Amino acid sequence: MGGVGRVLAVALLLVAGASGRADAGPGPALWAGSWETAPSGTEPAVPGAAFRNVVHLSVGGSAVRVRVSNRLGSAPLRLGAVTVALRRGDGPDTVPGSMRAATFAGARTVVVPAGQDLVSDPVPLAVPAAADLLVSVETPGDSGPATFHRVALQTSYLARHGAGRADDEDGSAYTRTTGHWYYVTGVDVRTVALGSVVAFGDSLTDGNGTSMDANHRWPDRLADRLRPFRIGVLNAGISGNRLLLDSTGGPGALERLDADGLDRSGVRTLVLLEGINDIKGIPEATDPADFVRAYRAVVARAHRRGIRVVGATLTPYAGYSGYTEAREAVRQRVNRLIRTGHLFDAYVDFDAVVRDPRRPGRIRPAYDPGDHLHFNDAGARALAAAVPLADLL
Repeated sequence: MGGVGRVLAVALLLVAGASGRADAGPGPALWAGSWETAPSGTEPAVPGAAFRNVVHLSVGGSAVRVRVSNRLGSAPLRLGAVTVALRRGDGPDTVPGSMRAATFAGARTVVVPAGQDLVSDPVPLAVPAAADLLVSVETPGDSGPATFHRVALQTSYLARHGAGRADDEDGSAYTRTTGHWYYVTGVDVRTVALGSVVAFGDSLTDGNGTSMDANHRWPDRLADRLRPFRIGVLNAGISGNRLLLDSTGGPGALERLDADGLDRSGVRTLVLLEGINDIKGIPEATDPADFVRAYRAVVARAHRRGIRVVGATLTPYAGYSGYTEAREAVRQRVNRLIRTGHLFDAYVDFDAVVRDPRRPGRIRPAYDPGDHLHFNDAGARALAAAVPLADLL
């Protein structure tokens, strides 16, 4: 075990000793979050369809639970069936023998009230770490606007005539593709995992700029680092999201904090990278004190749940269309407060990792996908590598 691994192992033992729990080593199986997406908007329903969502797990386990969502809907959502299966190959086909029905209070059909998520009963299916899981959802009628996550960076599938198709092992009925996730917001696993880390933020966390169908977002890369320690990673990033206000990227951070962060299974730590859209957006935020109040509110609410918060400095964006010198001054002041203001349990200096040493207001060219704001695969890897693992527990 390397130096970082030894530090993390010591930290885990200290956490276990302080809490009186024996989960720093093999122990009883618990529920932990393995995959998440945050609802970001709605689209018109597709009555009679079946959606086959492809989701990439971080940690594995002996059983799963599925979270289905009607959080942004306006009417009760009726789901005719929800199934889970391991994915075979790169398309909508399932591994033979892995298809399972998800039930809700023992029933295969479920009605999800408007504004709510529901969690399924445990589904007995062994899933490996880093597996692709197919979560299929049938929508027999028009239940109003469909809650979805817009920027999935993952190809999923739609069977337009989907009655009875959620159970199909063969994916040939799923003839249409989509770059969104529909109705599904999380997968928990029953495992001896040590808990989960939530990456909470905007498009930088959502993964804009990284490769399609590659799972190269920075939370995915962090999951790769944490997998040997049995720690799940959940991605609660929404493109366009703001810290201080609601936006086209859905409810603001403080409004969605519980549902997308603190209420998830087994959460130990939240890593917060949020605020650049407030600086460059309209209306723009110009007072760093507003950021401080919001950050402290996140930390206070997390601490009441026994969850640590690691804050991340805001990354450069000179060259992007929303950049101005005045806004850059605000970013620099907010970052100084993150570094020196003791706002969080710990902080990670993403700004220092990705800025161009010759032009500190810009991203390193090797990390820039071309828009001067987001990160390509190399940049996402650099962000994930910068997170001190011992700070996560």
